Amino acid sequence: MDSIYNKTYDELIKYFESIGEKKFKATQVFEWLYLKRVKSFDEMSNIKKDIIDELKKEFVIKNINLDKVERDVEVNKYLFTLSDGNHIESVLMRHDYGTSICISSQVGCNMGCHFCESGRLKKVRDLTAGEMVEQILKVEEDIKIRITHVVIMGIGEPFDNFDNFKRFVEIINYQKGINIGSRHITVSTSGIIPKIKEFEQFPYQVNLAISLHAPNDKIRNELMPINKVYPIKDLIKELKNYIKITNRRVTFEYILLDGINDTEMCANELCNLVEGMNCYINLIPYNETNNLGYKRSKKDTISKFYDIIKKRKINVTIRREFGTNISAACGQLRSKKEDL
Repeated sequence: MDSIYNKTYDELIKYFESIGEKKFKATQVFEWLYLKRVKSFDEMSNIKKDIIDELKKEFVIKNINLDKVERDVEVNKYLFTLSDGNHIESVLMRHDYGTSICISSQVGCNMGCHFCESGRLKKVRDLTAGEMVEQILKVEEDIKIRITHVVIMGIGEPFDNFDNFKRFVEIINYQKGINIGSRHITVSTSGIIPKIKEFEQFPYQVNLAISLHAPNDKIRNELMPINKVYPIKDLIKELKNYIKITNRRVTFEYILLDGINDTEMCANELCNLVEGMNCYINLIPYNETNNLGYKRSKKDTISKFYDIIKKRKINVTIRREFGTNISAACGQLRSKKEDL
């Protein structure tokens, strides 16, 4: 049976009309699910029993289970078990502007980025929109605080699961549901150009982040196999078109790897690459894992890299570090579970 969390508001309207019921029932169901957070259809006390019975025939409410939580001062890492026994993870981060969650979009990942723990275990399947929604609900249930920002940047490549990503955004953005503003949602892609073109027409003003991690094809080919399909020149050309069409800023994510992409030459190349674009660069200290041979750049190297970009008058930040005392790297908690 399908998860009720996999249905958009409009789809629930169509469902109720198909069984001869009024469309306001969709509003009632959404309020029970996302405002009152019921755990069963039987708790929906203002809906007639015969309708509840129909809902039970078509849908389930619970589809993922919380398996493990690792907690630090400003971050929690969650491991979930899906109904088919697969595992995914989410990360909660506390900021001065609210709480954000980084969710997974797939079980595993086929992008094969060499520095990434998520890609070490290959893609098993896409997550449904409902499984993405439930990550938010389960974490909110744990922390008893409303999540204000969502990042689709966990396990998986969201643009390799584009239809479910779009459905997910529509569900969590709906005002009578979780009601997370589209400008508080960020999606990250390794650079699937045809999907970026589609994203240009997406009616929700979701922020776009690009996992770049290298200033030239030579380094990026070594780190990210997708660059051999969609090289940097083509990617930047498309992103300039995206900015022109949407008038929205692009974020470039850049993980700094010791001795690989962190030289002064790399910093200047990166500046040349993005100069004049409506963008900012997010420099990320690498979270090392036991399974991959990459090392994080030294603090003074990160500072020099930052200073070069700043002097070129390009917007740049160094990402605040979260979870250094827990399994912080994306996919690390899942891989520990799978390796048992």
